Amino acid sequence: MGLLDKLTGWLGLKKKEVNVLCLGLDNSGKTTIINQLKPPNHSNHLGPLSEEWKHVSQTQAQEIVPTIGFNIEKFKSSSLSFTVFDMSGQSRYRNLWEHYYKESHAIIFVIDSSDKLRMVVAKEELDTLLNHEDIRSKRIPVLFFANKIDLQDAMSSVKVSQMLCLENIKDKPWHICASNAIKGEGLQEGLDWLQDHLKTMNT
Repeated sequence: MGLLDKLTGWLGLKKKEVNVLCLGLDNSGKTTIINQLKPPNHSNHLGPLSEEWKHVSQTQAQEIVPTIGFNIEKFKSSSLSFTVFDMSGQSRYRNLWEHYYKESHAIIFVIDSSDKLRMVVAKEELDTLLNHEDIRSKRIPVLFFANKIDLQDAMSSVKVSQMLCLENIKDKPWHICASNAIKGEGLQEGLDWLQDHLKTMNT
């Protein structure tokens, strides 16, 4: 059973779908985290794309390759709908992310804790996300994974939190976990926290 199956069970979801957006800079480990969260033997459930989305690349979840441009994957675990956004960091694609903001119930933001040089870029993207009109007005939970803690130059989750100024997030519940996505370390802690807040929202 994948972690998302467990999350669905905890929430007692029947027909209601929960859309969780997984965001972060390229090479932060989003795809690896999604591979850990999804059910075993998953096949891609993303249907045909309309003309405006034809440029978006689709990859099978098990193919962990650098994302060129913009990648979307959508799969279902029982009644849980999980939409994954893999951003390349190119500004021309940012207007595409907001199409799913309005329907989102939670956000997972993944940070490469060993990439000090791009921490400023990650903060800028996070600030842009949180200040978007469709996100700013919603009290949705935001889960941060300070990923790649196994690397020698990795910063602690406390240091990552400080660099991203997470203490300034006052209007949304948030939590940061140190993680090693390859081994699955730290993911369960994050999902435990996320399910508690999603359950509160659905009561």
